[in-house]
Amino acid sequence: MSSPRQGSGAVSPDPRPALATVEELQARIAEIDPAVRAVCTPNPAAPSDAARLDTERDDGRTRGPLHGVPVLVKDNVDTADLATTAGSLALADQPPPPDDAVLVRRLREAGCVILGKTNLSEWANFRGYASSSGWSAYGGLTRNPYALNRSAGGSSSGSGAAVAAGLSDFAIGTETNGSIVCPAALNGIVGLKPTVGLVPQQGIIPISHSQDTAGPMTRTVAQSAALLTVLTGGGTDYLEACRGKDLSDVRIGVLRGSLWGYSTGLDQVTEKALETLSRCGATLVDRLSLPALGDDDQLQVPLHELKVGLAKYLATRKDGAPRDLAELIAFNQSHPDEELPWFGQELFERAEATGGLDSPIYVAARLSALRTGRDGIDTLLRENQLDALVSPAYSPAWTIDLVNGDHVLGSSSSHAALAGYPLLSVPSGTVAGLPVGIVLSGTAGSDATLIRLAHAFETARIEADGPFPTPEFRQWV
Repeated sequence: MSSPRQGSGAVSPDPRPALATVEELQARIAEIDPAVRAVCTPNPAAPSDAARLDTERDDGRTRGPLHGVPVLVKDNVDTADLATTAGSLALADQPPPPDDAVLVRRLREAGCVILGKTNLSEWANFRGYASSSGWSAYGGLTRNPYALNRSAGGSSSGSGAAVAAGLSDFAIGTETNGSIVCPAALNGIVGLKPTVGLVPQQGIIPISHSQDTAGPMTRTVAQSAALLTVLTGGGTDYLEACRGKDLSDVRIGVLRGSLWGYSTGLDQVTEKALETLSRCGATLVDRLSLPALGDDDQLQVPLHELKVGLAKYLATRKDGAPRDLAELIAFNQSHPDEELPWFGQELFERAEATGGLDSPIYVAARLSALRTGRDGIDTLLRENQLDALVSPAYSPAWTIDLVNGDHVLGSSSSHAALAGYPLLSVPSGTVAGLPVGIVLSGTAGSDATLIRLAHAFETARIEADGPFPTPEFRQWV
């Protein structure tokens, strides 16, 4: 499998044939995944796809640096040869989508092998209030490889846990608000949520067209950069941003306030991460904060956009599948033991009751979200002449509690979610053996800048502390 050379900005080719790598990973999935449940739908065609790519390489034809690399894809991204369910039984027995999502087509064209689909929090964690991240009726419960009684985060739970567990170095997640950076932080991997619109949304089961995006989830920053290059169509080589650890020309704002103080261990690890950034030469501008968030604005935008976007998506599926949100609600009501054993569908019901994208409630909420998100971030960057912002990512993984739902102590994704701006989570250390990370954020189109900063931090942290610890699959922490 491809792996980046530390500090080189390149992705080195794996000398093994793609088929050997795929077969090794399939064996590992069979051995490890019954405990983790990260992969919900293996791809039976992966070996033959890998063999075909090996033949191309033997004939002197390669499609790029990710030729023959196995990639896992979140189960809300369309694959024409595999089920796409969003974790719901309402779509589980339906034929696969008629076409690959644009990003899947790009992966195949770049020579990637689709190894399978990863489990997710059902409907990307936007169905009910008391959900448990990583649970879906179709895929079951994904667990954190570092401690099996703890959450893998959501909603890209399977993608994060799979990379951490060594089931693939490369996976695709999607994010509306935290769904890439949260499982990346909790599973000790790199998660990049690109600027909204940079990766095409066609063929992704939607929540919010103004906030949704797919993005890379990988072991290293350089791997995420290489994957982002493919996902965006290759017009920009994001690997060029991985160019060492000198940040002497960079100014980074440190976000404080409510983003700190909910986990003493996380705060301590993050302070050490700030020291690492300083050693790289970055100028840190401390004690900054973003505008307070309005809870209703955070909900009203995706509630209104879900109803419209989901109906548009479901129209692309074959006859027999639900046609709209109302039919999905009715399906869940008719299958309560399978779909509703742990939490309800209050968010679905609220979305169904919305009045459309011309509703004054939606228009006002969208404008408020942009003022809080975009204006808040851009003003802070401009007034302090900053290249990026940094904060703790998420608390260490919380214990799984299907009865009461998630126990999230704090997060760092909401302002960027409202703005449609990029985030990058990179491992910073551990607390009681559980991974934690920092999140780098910036304005629209600053993805390459965030990659540069994260790669420098990653390189310096590894030089100081050694490789990030691998999961031990402990039963309890």
